[in-house]
Amino acid sequence: MLLLVGLGNPGREYASHRHNVGFMAVDELARRAKADAFREKFSGEYAKGELLDEQLIFLKPMTYMNESGRSVQAAMTFFKVPPKDVIVLHDELDLPFGDVRLKMGGGHAGHNGLRSIMAVAGPDFGRLRLGIGRPPAGFRGEIADYVLSGFDAVERATLPDVIKTAGDTVLDVIRRGFEAAMNARNTRPKAPKKPKEPPPTPGNA
Repeated sequence: MLLLVGLGNPGREYASHRHNVGFMAVDELARRAKADAFREKFSGEYAKGELLDEQLIFLKPMTYMNESGRSVQAAMTFFKVPPKDVIVLHDELDLPFGDVRLKMGGGHAGHNGLRSIMAVAGPDFGRLRLGIGRPPAGFRGEIADYVLSGFDAVERATLPDVIKTAGDTVLDVIRRGFEAAMNARNTRPKAPKKPKEPPPTPGNA
């Protein structure tokens, strides 16, 4: 059994924000798994489903980002899920928009949702990092203003592909295990080597 936790803030006013991309990804996975309807429990909303014969619990904490750990701890305790079988899907400032990366353990890099979960579960859980990039040059405001803002028009056009990649990545974890999926998914393809130019042909004397 895996506990898939999407991070975000509750409420319609936050639904399209960069900070809520974790909610979007969990909703996509629940749809693929033909999960039952989300219901209220664990200070959040959860649903059950199955993909590739793996039992899945989908959780969206409704505590606001800073208290996400309270919801995650309650679900982990109820379903007896150890940290190694938790995958947290969250926005990541330190990755360019569109990058989707797996990581096991590590720090929180200032992400308050991760910070809250680490306070109750320790650091050794899986993360699916959904890149949102850093604020562009000329952005007026703090980091908090940026993550609580909507995607621009170009990003909105490709966001469905990003969410699909997130779903495919979790399927890969189920299929071959976290470490193998991480090694495969996080490896960037090498650029093809340029063919060597032939040596110049000597001219006629």
